[in-house]
Amino acid sequence: MLNFVLFGPPGAGKGTQSQKLIDKYQLIHISTGDLFRAHIKDQTTLGQKVSQLIADGQLVPDEITIAMLEEEVDKNPQAQGIIFDGFPRTVPQAKALDAFLESKGTAISGVIALDVDQAELTKRIAQRQLETGRVDDQADKLQKRIEEYFNKTVQVLPYYEAQNKLTKVNGTGEIENIFTDLVAVVDQF
Repeated sequence: MLNFVLFGPPGAGKGTQSQKLIDKYQLIHISTGDLFRAHIKDQTTLGQKVSQLIADGQLVPDEITIAMLEEEVDKNPQAQGIIFDGFPRTVPQAKALDAFLESKGTAISGVIALDVDQAELTKRIAQRQLETGRVDDQADKLQKRIEEYFNKTVQVLPYYEAQNKLTKVNGTGEIENIFTDLVAVVDQF
């Protein structure tokens, strides 16, 4: 199974590039952000909790995120592989993902980190907010999300680097050029 994590800060292009990778490799895309938004839209109990946390610019607790992610993986036993987008965000989440995948007889093939500077991220998210109206892209929450990524979430990268699974890809430039670089990395897994 081809399982990998597409890593990067909010606005790095993970969603855009994930769709292109899904089309090319026939993978299942699991985005914790999409899962959270679906629960929020459906007004589930979990969605109400997640909504408040996201509105405050906080990360959803590991136990909620992991349970939701495991449920989604279990819904797709026929998958040829999975792109994990927005997960893991902490080392405990990364360890939990490794243990869960091992229990399924598989593992993370690699981690691709889209490298984009903060000025570009701010510009992209502002544009996305105008186009989609996503609540989590509003300026007051945006800075909190970017800071959360650069202060906490990037701490996951050394975990995968120690396993020789981390590759960084420049996430700035033309979408097709970035995709070509991603494909070159995925083809090595």
